[in-house]
Amino acid sequence: MRLSLFLALLPILGLLITISLASSTSTNHSSITETLVQCLISHAEPTQPISDVIYTKGSGNYSSVLEAYIHNLRFDINTTAPKPFLIVTALHESHVQASIACARDQGIEMKIRSGGHDYEGLSYITLLNKPFFILDMFNLRSIDINVEDETAWVQAGATLGELYYAISQKSKTLGFPAGVCPTVGVGGHFTGGGYGNLMRMYGLSADNIIDAQLVDVNGRLLTRATMGEDLFWAIRGGGGASFSVIISYKVKLVRVPETVTVYEIAKTIEQNALDIVLQWQDVATNVLPHNLFVRLTQGVVNASSTTNGTAEKTIQATFRALFLGDSKGLVSIMNESLPLLGVQESDCHELSWVESVLFWTDFPLGTPVDTLLSRVAQPEYTDRLKRKSDYVKTPITKEGLEGIWKKMIELGSTALTFNPYGGRMAEIPEDEIPFPHRAGNLYKVQYATSWNVSGTEIEQRYLDLTRELYAYMTPFVSKSPREAFLNYRDIDLGINYQGKRSYYQGMKYGLKYFKNNFYRLVNVKTKVDPHNFFRNEQSIPRLPSF
Repeated sequence: MRLSLFLALLPILGLLITISLASSTSTNHSSITETLVQCLISHAEPTQPISDVIYTKGSGNYSSVLEAYIHNLRFDINTTAPKPFLIVTALHESHVQASIACARDQGIEMKIRSGGHDYEGLSYITLLNKPFFILDMFNLRSIDINVEDETAWVQAGATLGELYYAISQKSKTLGFPAGVCPTVGVGGHFTGGGYGNLMRMYGLSADNIIDAQLVDVNGRLLTRATMGEDLFWAIRGGGGASFSVIISYKVKLVRVPETVTVYEIAKTIEQNALDIVLQWQDVATNVLPHNLFVRLTQGVVNASSTTNGTAEKTIQATFRALFLGDSKGLVSIMNESLPLLGVQESDCHELSWVESVLFWTDFPLGTPVDTLLSRVAQPEYTDRLKRKSDYVKTPITKEGLEGIWKKMIELGSTALTFNPYGGRMAEIPEDEIPFPHRAGNLYKVQYATSWNVSGTEIEQRYLDLTRELYAYMTPFVSKSPREAFLNYRDIDLGINYQGKRSYYQGMKYGLKYFKNNFYRLVNVKTKVDPHNFFRNEQSIPRLPSF
């Protein structure tokens, strides 16, 4: 009798326990929030009050502040992804210092967000099921251009578009090597390496950083002169969020002609795309001049032919170029080195360098330059998405490409972009900064899958399709390790659960992102952040003895 009664009451007891735990968790989060808010207020400088830039879950603007810089809708405000219990939108260095001090003393995880383009959302979500808050840097966006010495100080919360626009307002012959998406935040982009269509001429963004201002774990505001060369080395391509909070960078601007030339030409399999791509492989990295960058994107499109009334599928190869010169010079080079593409002057557009940024971001010709100041990303940059990366060191054979394209058509969703290396990228030693992918690489591969329908099953399907193509590519890409690009964050490479095996978990993805530079990064981390305050699911770990 007693046993049957106990069994009958079990579901009710389970429900009561669940409610009790939920209530306890809610109360605990509320207590953490209240304690942290009071700490932040007490640590703020009287002349720089912080209370107006603290957003708790009960704040009216909390959701809009959180969502404003979520650029992968897999993790948007309406999903089950864990949310921060508080957001600090720093307006001053002292707000950063207060955030570090309070989070450190209370053992709370702090995420650092500048532009919100982290492909895995690690700047604003957690995979570790622990309470966290966001230090949001978007208000720290000042840019100071010095034309005379060709440098600029750029705060971490500025966007690439804002930097490009600021340069263009001061000079027609200066630019900066960085990415083509104008809403990307400077903070994460630069410290992950930062590549763009000027890299064959001038290297990465990180190659052109000459000073920085940061706040370390002890709350000190440091520059290159006071942080030391080891830490300065680490934050240029090693992921600054593992070591500190970057406030600003000083960068060396680069020279560009008043007129540059761009084109975009697409060819399908039926239009001889296969032979053109094979020829592109032969010349894009080691034959074309450093001042010419020709990117290749391959995707599945409808063919002109049909079967039973249904359009067949084919591969379209799209070649997009930036040449630091005029159209006549570009056509001459292309007809000599890549004649199968058949580039003509009518395909080319002569623009200013800053106008070419808009072209590369798919804005129509003639779009006003101040469009770069918009922080609203274009739709194709705000879908639900998955990205992965690889490096190719030897040319893929004709049979290999045919197999890859057949697989792409079978899967139907993932595009491949080949970004050519060589030029300046091959001249810089692989240990000059933490970014190691230099000489010996023909091109970097980006796997890009995007979808616009929500749902767990749908998401899993697209993730699986991306991973299947990645697995198929194994014979054609780098090995031991299979290298990857930090700015193309990929959680499939490993997660650091920040426990006793942190070092070994970090090594799994760290060697792919940094090769042997990983070991120096670990030494720097152990020295400057011995208690592992600055951490995330793919941060640099400390030495295992800690």
